[in-house]
Amino acid sequence: MLATSPAFKENASRAMADPGLQKALARTRPQNPAKRAAAVAGLPEFEQLRDIGRDIKNHTLAHLDFYLEEWEANVLASGGHVHWCSTADDARAAVLKICQAAGARTVTKGKSMVSEELAINDHLEKHGIKPIETDLGEYILQIRNEAPSHIIGPAFHLNREDWEESFRAVHTHLPKDRVFAEKKDIQAEARTLLRDKFLAADVGITGANFLIAETGSSVIVTNEGNGDLTQTIPRVHIALATIEKIVPTLEDATSLLRLLARSATGQDFSVYTTFSTGGRRPGDLDGPEEYHVVIVDNGRSAMIGTEFQDMLRCIRCAACMNHCPVYQTVGGHAYGWVYPGPMGSVLTPTLIGVDKAGHLPNASTFCGKCESVCPVKIPLPKMMRHWREREFERHLSPATTRTNLAVWAWVARRPQLYRLATGMAARLLKLVGGSKGRIASLPFAGSWTKTRDLPAPEGETFFTRYARMQRDEA
Repeated sequence: MLATSPAFKENASRAMADPGLQKALARTRPQNPAKRAAAVAGLPEFEQLRDIGRDIKNHTLAHLDFYLEEWEANVLASGGHVHWCSTADDARAAVLKICQAAGARTVTKGKSMVSEELAINDHLEKHGIKPIETDLGEYILQIRNEAPSHIIGPAFHLNREDWEESFRAVHTHLPKDRVFAEKKDIQAEARTLLRDKFLAADVGITGANFLIAETGSSVIVTNEGNGDLTQTIPRVHIALATIEKIVPTLEDATSLLRLLARSATGQDFSVYTTFSTGGRRPGDLDGPEEYHVVIVDNGRSAMIGTEFQDMLRCIRCAACMNHCPVYQTVGGHAYGWVYPGPMGSVLTPTLIGVDKAGHLPNASTFCGKCESVCPVKIPLPKMMRHWREREFERHLSPATTRTNLAVWAWVARRPQLYRLATGMAARLLKLVGGSKGRIASLPFAGSWTKTRDLPAPEGETFFTRYARMQRDEA
């Protein structure tokens, strides 16, 4: 996937001017936070469970080598195959080799963000193998040739009319006068068309929400039956996963599963939670003949022991982006790569470089909502600040930003001058704001006032007010 993260500002401007996207965001903006709040309210031990989830992931990362080796041994013992891949190129080559060995002409795919990171679809198509997305959201994105805009709801940015238009444009063999009266009519059409694809596929590719060291199992969580069909009907199943998806035991996996659905979609549990352990055994009624796990590093191990290690706790619930005021204003495509929102603002610079993704950590109000809703308590604002520091240290931030910060730092190191300057500015801006208390246009703040008013100060600084309150109390 081509990264457009360096053009975040331009992407964001286009997104805010896109009426279709803004309609979709306005419709969905309140839904997921409300669903999560209701699900959390129904589980009194949720906060305790967050601590447990954080501790499980921290323990695993501290002993990652041990659990990866235990997991591999159990995969092999169950008849599966493990393919260790340091880079994206290694992973693409491994997937292609498995598909070619199976004589694959078509491959069905469940929703997998790591497959987007690895650009698996493009690689298979270049070698004459047709990948078919079977998740409903991923399916419409494939026929529209678009990237996902959300890690849980990939077609988050589309409206119903977009679905109807795309289905009519691509499914030309169906009656032109068919009616899409309800959402279920769209679902039924996709289900009918995909049924033959499931049956004809030579290989099925899924992601993995968790890999369980104790049993050598992979776990997928979906709300559609496509994931199960993808990994049980074809002769070969490939599970794509990154190294941090490991958890020690089945009990650990179930603890994290209790957090995942509640944080992601407000459900107590997803409709389908499927554990896969090896290929088909004698007596099994279904399942693949071959079970392969392509496990990918692609920069993750370099995060261990750094200030960004906590990012590896992420269980891909999307709660951070569902509550982020920036994401909810510009949508996912503005971030320019696979992972949007606050988690993407931390992970993307790690994977593609802060020189390409340095704008993303700056795309935050630092309201702290992302950390407050994260099911495994990842300190996302702190890590975004670390990336801002890296960007500044490497002179990647704009010269005007660096100059303004230098001026501010010079003044801030001189308390009397700082208080004099801020006191004068507060009084002046109060006058400019007038009776409305808001400023519609202001020199040196044009980027702000171009799209919104600037709230005017109340006329005194924090220091002045604090000193006055102390005098009053005395």
